[in-house]
Amino acid sequence: MVAPGVYRSGHPNKHNFPFMRKLGLKVIVQMSEEPYAPDLEEFLKREDIRRIHYKIEGNKEPFIEIDEGVISSALVNILDARNHPMLIHCAKGKHRIGCLIGCLRKIQNWSMTSIFDEYRRFAGSKVLADQEFIEIFSAKVPYLPEHKPFWLD
Repeated sequence: MVAPGVYRSGHPNKHNFPFMRKLGLKVIVQMSEEPYAPDLEEFLKREDIRRIHYKIEGNKEPFIEIDEGVISSALVNILDARNHPMLIHCAKGKHRIGCLIGCLRKIQNWSMTSIFDEYRRFAGSKVLADQEFIEIFSAKVPYLPEHKPFWLD
């Protein structure tokens, strides 16, 4: 759990379906290029879960960086309580999601030390490019205040 109604993970598979069903998900935000397996597509349809797909690569020094606009767009969806409960995932739930959650934490006014501690807890040793991305990310995200989650104050 990232915050009430927001969960993070790696790429879901059929072994995760019972748990995902218990969460009562409305939306899944996918932050990776990998296609969904037919059984996952069918599960989403059967459970009436909307999928928002951002086909992005992670930060790869020195030439590939996550697009700040994509992160902002994903944050707009996360900060809309009408989408909760939601699951956000990338391939392994580490780096792309770590960047996204780090940027969310900036909006929540966490200290950079706390943001980086949380990031490293999930991501392990590959941190430099992602931490730089989080640090320079502008926390100005055009979410709808009337639909913001209660935990964003």
